[in-house]
Amino acid sequence: MNWLNSILVEHSPVQAVIVISLIIAIGLGLGKINFKGITLGVTWVFFMGILAGHLGFSIDSSMLSYAESFGLVLFVYELGLKVGPGFFSSFRKGGVKLNLLGIGTVLLGTFVAVILSLCCNVNMTDMVGILCGATTNTPALGAAQQALQQIGISANGAALSCAVTYPLGVVGVVLAMILLRKFIVRPVDLKIDTFEDENQTYIATFLIHNPAIFNKTVKEAADIIEHDFVISRLWRNGEVTIPTSDTKFKENDRILVITQEKFVPNLTVLFGEQESQDWNTGNINWNKIDSSLTSKAVIITRPELNGKKLGSLRLRNNYDINITRVMRSGVQLLARPGLILQLGDTLTVVGKSSQIKKVEKVVGNTETKLKDPNLAAIFIGIVLGLLLGSLPIFIPGMSTPIKLGLAGGPIIVGILIGRFGPRFHLVTYTTRSANLMLRGIGLSLYLACLGLSAGANVGSTLTSGEGWIWILLGFIITIIPVIIMGVVSMRITHLDFGATCGMLCGSMANPMALTYTNTAIEGDNPSVSYATVYPLAMFARVVIAQILVMLFL
Repeated sequence: MNWLNSILVEHSPVQAVIVISLIIAIGLGLGKINFKGITLGVTWVFFMGILAGHLGFSIDSSMLSYAESFGLVLFVYELGLKVGPGFFSSFRKGGVKLNLLGIGTVLLGTFVAVILSLCCNVNMTDMVGILCGATTNTPALGAAQQALQQIGISANGAALSCAVTYPLGVVGVVLAMILLRKFIVRPVDLKIDTFEDENQTYIATFLIHNPAIFNKTVKEAADIIEHDFVISRLWRNGEVTIPTSDTKFKENDRILVITQEKFVPNLTVLFGEQESQDWNTGNINWNKIDSSLTSKAVIITRPELNGKKLGSLRLRNNYDINITRVMRSGVQLLARPGLILQLGDTLTVVGKSSQIKKVEKVVGNTETKLKDPNLAAIFIGIVLGLLLGSLPIFIPGMSTPIKLGLAGGPIIVGILIGRFGPRFHLVTYTTRSANLMLRGIGLSLYLACLGLSAGANVGSTLTSGEGWIWILLGFIITIIPVIIMGVVSMRITHLDFGATCGMLCGSMANPMALTYTNTAIEGDNPSVSYATVYPLAMFARVVIAQILVMLFL
């Protein structure tokens, strides 16, 4: 059995890989256990790391540091890359409200942590770990550990206090939402609100009854009004055509228009009359509207089109077709000529079948080409993120500059590259499965190493009594901000309960609680508000964790 002992105990590259892999495999297996709608998922990897460390398992410290750092960087960068395309567009009316509430939750939790640190005589090294554990925010812990190491203080206390408070941080949010539903929620709070997406397209038909645009071209009519719209079809005397910018309107023409819902009243004034038929139900067979035209979705798979403007392809003029909508990351965008295309965009093309086939050759429409992730863009982004994270940021009144670090720099660069990369012809597209796998590998590596490094001292911490104080303080930091901001959300800003729960889960970085919420509440409002709040809340916690270290130590 000496060989087994050497593989599991004696420090070597092989031993490090085996120990970390076993922790991750067992943790992910346990993470599938479902108890009353709650699954802890990847969090079990953290707990298994703690258990392994408590049982005496360890790996070489340099390998542990490398695996932990690389896992964190890979996770936060891929997260930023995923949310980047929709991050800035989330700051619409509903998104601004949700993000303000989310930041309020972050700041309130920070305030409670500082007060408890002063009142209970808990040093900030431990309290910042308690705060990260109570809010289940491991990237913030990574940033705090870097800040502690930067000023020459051991980060073990922060990792240990995070480890013992993390479990109640997970279930505390769920418990708070259960209390809100039982004692605060009214029937009106269960009504599902909808948030208008400024990019979401809206389809309507109009009759040309306004004499002011009779015999005017489409371009001339568009110049009258500032709002963007695309005319997909024009019916005249029983025939359907695809209008161009030079097509002239005639009285009683019927047009199918793609625009945004808020522009419909003004377009009704421009054209004359809106028909009552609802074209936005999602179950319309567009190919049966008329026999001469076909509607087909084609995917941009040619890398050389990444970053080009839609209008520069001149598809309408060259092939007598019309592009009405562009689907990107689950959002329907209006096909404006100035829209910057990205690899993986899906274009809705209307025209004759023979012409659409020519368009397919131009844009690619070969989905198999999208299955391979562009690894160069991933590693270029990681390098840029680490460079940004290492830049010192001087804040007035603080002697030591803060750094965005391993967590803050890559997530910001990921968001920026995900949103603006195609403008510089950088291919950032990855399939959902590839993104999830890279994020999963990164987070699992980080949690396994974090638990392993903290696990050796967990038992002694709990038996000494200090750990139980940390658990109590962490639970207070978890539950008080969630309940207070939940009440504010429903009573003052009048959000529905589903959107409130999603906002709370996002601001607390708690996907496990979101899983419970989705099983308990109908509709997708929890997921929408979670995705809207999560990136900004994550970034805020990463920066705040470092500020706390710099100010109080």
